[in-house]
Amino acid sequence: MAPPLSTATPASVDHTGTGVRYGPALSLLATLFFMWGFITVINNTLLPHLRSVFELNYTQTTLIESVWFIAYFVASIPSAKLIERIGYKHSIVVGLAIMAAGALGMMVAASIPSYGVTLVMLFVIASGITLLQVAANPYVAVVGKPETASSRLNLVQALNSAGTMLAPMFGAYLILGRSKSGTAAAGVTLTHAERLADAHSVILPYALVAGVLVVLAVVFLRFPLPAMGGGNQRVAAAERAQHSLWNHRNLVFGIPAIFIYLIAEIGVANLFVNFVSQPTIANLTHEEAGRYLSFLWGGMMVGRFAGSAIMQKFRAEHVLAAFSVGAFIVMMVTVFTTGPVAMWSLILVGLFHSIMFPTIFTLGIKGLGPLTEEGSGLLIMAIAGGALVVVQGWLADHFGLQNSFLLTAACELYVLFYALWGSRPTHALPDPQDAALSEDFA
Repeated sequence: MAPPLSTATPASVDHTGTGVRYGPALSLLATLFFMWGFITVINNTLLPHLRSVFELNYTQTTLIESVWFIAYFVASIPSAKLIERIGYKHSIVVGLAIMAAGALGMMVAASIPSYGVTLVMLFVIASGITLLQVAANPYVAVVGKPETASSRLNLVQALNSAGTMLAPMFGAYLILGRSKSGTAAAGVTLTHAERLADAHSVILPYALVAGVLVVLAVVFLRFPLPAMGGGNQRVAAAERAQHSLWNHRNLVFGIPAIFIYLIAEIGVANLFVNFVSQPTIANLTHEEAGRYLSFLWGGMMVGRFAGSAIMQKFRAEHVLAAFSVGAFIVMMVTVFTTGPVAMWSLILVGLFHSIMFPTIFTLGIKGLGPLTEEGSGLLIMAIAGGALVVVQGWLADHFGLQNSFLLTAACELYVLFYALWGSRPTHALPDPQDAALSEDFA
């Protein structure tokens, strides 16, 4: 179940004085964070596009994103097994290849066009991303001082946010900007021929994505990536058997915190274009709304850079509590106001969401010692919470799109609870890597 990051001393740390540095590896890994953020957020412009092409309701539209996040639950355990079997480096190459295959499959789905094939190909892409996530997040968290793990992961996740900020512009220009549904006024009914032409507009952007992924796979194949494991795995396994994950409150409450936070983040991002396009909010075309989506993700990037610096001076759980209160306030403004105020308050939630995933993740594995790998695996599986965005789609269909954001506000309150109480470690264990990983790579 766990990502196979051995608690033995990493092979790349040499106590003879010729130790290999992780800096170049972390810099290259940052490109993975960028790419999976970029590809994930393309969905936010893809969903309103597919809603028009296939004439979907909100429940069917958000089901597309649910399938994406179900992949995190289904593929997490096989990903860990694969990394254990073929190694970290080759697993990254395989993950990138899987994503490229899914991108090529999206071109096929657009050519047919087929809603079913689209769902399958998005699942394939998400499975490749899961393989990368299972390894990269705990890797960044452990290569440095434990007290700066949240700061370090927020810093690398800022590159993820750079990808999420650029993706809406890419999608708005190459998908929404080249389609009838993306440039038409709200409420316009498309002919069958127009919907077919719109479906084909997806082919070019996914061809470009597939090409970049193949290039990245070749780069990783040739890069001398340090191994995150050694020859003492049997000893580490024996030590892990003496402890229980469920004695650690910060992990037990951290798993649902990740799960619930993903409902909030994905719900906002997926329904943003449809929300701000409404006449009572900003009365924009989908193409114009897609451009404003970049501000939402840009706020997440700024927040992560700022959060990384703030956490050098303040405790991570206190910063998380402050950001969760801010997120709750702006979501309530979004629900109970109209016009530009509602649009900009929804954009502002990106700033407050920025630090939540990396901070919850590092607080969740704090004090797990030899159980860090198992805990990391469970936290990555919790990303499947994004699949429940379909619940918000159902709420939007039955109670109105604006009222559906009350679910997001409720999610922010759980994150506040976790920051104030749930994240406090119990039965903390010493980390056997502390002596070996003494350098701060923040």
